[in-house]
Amino acid sequence: MASPTQNAPTPHAFNRYEIKYLIDELAVPALREELAARMDGDPYSPHGGYPVSSLYYDTQNLSFYWEKIEGLRFRRKLRMRLYGDPADCTDTSTVHVEIKQRVNRVTQKRRLALPYATARDWLDDRHRPDCPPERQGYVNEVSNLVSTLDLRPVATTGYLREAFVGREADTGLRVTIDHRVHGRDRDFHFASGGENRFIIPPKLAIVELKANERVPYWATDLAARLDLSVVRISKYCRSVETFGLAPRSLYGAPELMAT
Repeated sequence: MASPTQNAPTPHAFNRYEIKYLIDELAVPALREELAARMDGDPYSPHGGYPVSSLYYDTQNLSFYWEKIEGLRFRRKLRMRLYGDPADCTDTSTVHVEIKQRVNRVTQKRRLALPYATARDWLDDRHRPDCPPERQGYVNEVSNLVSTLDLRPVATTGYLREAFVGREADTGLRVTIDHRVHGRDRDFHFASGGENRFIIPPKLAIVELKANERVPYWATDLAARLDLSVVRISKYCRSVETFGLAPRSLYGAPELMAT
């Protein structure tokens, strides 16, 4: 599947505010209808949504995980992200190597599109990819992060995402609905076919409101009318907790996914 940054000549970067909610799947049709009245479907989001898979890297002591749990005002994580069916992933498939960080209430993301084999060779085997000068700064940053902290793959997440984009005055608004959120702690090749477990109960979906400057009043009012509660939730942290990788109570729902 193509993505907005697949052919980007330079690393894609942006800042935004994010609000997350949990919603019962039974309430999703009403939310979808309300969103469709005010927003457009993301042109990269086909009917029914598209798969998103991420592989997260962390230190041996799970520093990135604990930064989130402890609520540090500056925190970050490194991941490799694939858009499309993971079963179709090959060495030439496009993935994004992404640093996502939080500075106070603002989320910042920087990422670089690469072939899957090149990205794995970079993050797993520490071989820097060849790149033009305008990309070198980001490559240096990721390489230094990986080598200095000795980062390694820890857990995956995956889900089916529906996406909506704002129109007119709300052009900076994006709303996503993530279904069947799952993960695993081994067999990290995207196409490995390894066993996944739900890290969020499958009867629930995650809704994210993302805005460049402010979330419009109608969007938060809609969340209130649908009785959605704001949650502080990290898919990566839920995956870590579901598989018992950190000594913290297990919030996840370690149910085997139906095949």
